[in-house]
Amino acid sequence: MPALTAEQDELLATTPTEDLLKLDFLQPENIRDTLHAYQMAKRCNEKRVMAQAVEWGKRGARLNDIAPGIIVTPLALDEFNGPRGDFYKNMFANCPAGRPGTADEVANVAELLMSDKGAFISGSTFLIDGGATASYFYGPLKPQTKA
Repeated sequence: MPALTAEQDELLATTPTEDLLKLDFLQPENIRDTLHAYQMAKRCNEKRVMAQAVEWGKRGARLNDIAPGIIVTPLALDEFNGPRGDFYKNMFANCPAGRPGTADEVANVAELLMSDKGAFISGSTFLIDGGATASYFYGPLKPQTKA
């Protein structure tokens, strides 16, 4: 998904929850497909965590977000063996980790964030995807543009 404008990011971060779906750029005619809707939801979550970390920080609390990629779960196994299975197999073969993640790997990050070792971390989103997103931007998964 292309970058949003600074104004759009701020609107995602600060618009009251009940008014989010009234934003112009979130109207159905501006959402290309279900993947785009998912990407917008993830972006919104990231921005809202940043904004709310400021508010919760006033109370002495920290707020962070874990954004896992494909983690081996029963649902993920259905995906691997379903119609999009080849897509996932290609993604794993071409990302730096070369595999999906495990629930324990996500739990390790959660443990860090909730421990004293994570005391200076607030307002952050931790992408745990084995480098798949990095590979989509800078590696073999990057979409090829037509010349």
